[in-house]
Amino acid sequence: MSLPAITKHLKVLERAGLISRSRDAQWRPCRLEAKPLEAAADWVEQYRKFWEDSMDRLEEYLTELQKREKKTNKDNDGDNRGRDDGKQ
Repeated sequence: MSLPAITKHLKVLERAGLISRSRDAQWRPCRLEAKPLEAAADWVEQYRKFWEDSMDRLEEYLTELQKREKKTNKDNDGDNRGRDDGKQ
């Protein structure tokens, strides 16, 4: 990654209030700002919980569909047993 690209990313983080930058001679130290990061983490956590719950419901639905499909296939196999016409 180039220095201009890094600088650009740091400026975006600084404008968002996620970092603060200072100057010390030729050095430009950066500091993470905890409060805005905490708010961002809380926001992400809400969506993580939403998607986790959604995926759990999807898993339950797919499991139920698989059970139904197995039962349907089992019932259809039983219907074909004992036929004498050569069709199975």
